[in-house]
Amino acid sequence: MEKDQGKTEFIGLIEANQKMLKKICRVYGADQEDRQDLFQEIVWQLWRSFGTFSGKAKFSTWLYRVALNTALYHLRKKKSQQLSPDAMEDLFHSSRGNDRLVEDLKALYRAIERLNKIDKAVVLLYLEQKSYQEMAEILGITASHVSVRLVRAKEKLVKFFEDTRDH
Repeated sequence: MEKDQGKTEFIGLIEANQKMLKKICRVYGADQEDRQDLFQEIVWQLWRSFGTFSGKAKFSTWLYRVALNTALYHLRKKKSQQLSPDAMEDLFHSSRGNDRLVEDLKALYRAIERLNKIDKAVVLLYLEQKSYQEMAEILGITASHVSVRLVRAKEKLVKFFEDTRDH
């Protein structure tokens, strides 16, 4: 019975955090098939590690750490440091609303794709409104290093974003 309760709890936590997991997959997956494979790999790694979650940190912090480490390993395994320019296009295909906003979002995601893997993680966590301390715990670096990485990533994004929008 206890095993079934743990399984039910795990499924609930995955469902509650599915949007965030899919964002990680969008940023680190090269195409739709790769993102689906990555999502499955992340969920598998979370399940395998679920018993090690001690509760010392927030569940979301632990989840981010496992998911990001899995995504980074996935990148190394595929020997792919650069995502295709169309990697996130399908996210916006069904979007309804302001065309300019949709185009700006596409340009922003293309710019994020050009960042190195650590800067992508920092930006993703920033967009999820994580505190510097939470980001530091997830990434295994100091909060001051997070601050430095974020400032540099923002500078790169501004340049990338401007370049992307001009084309």
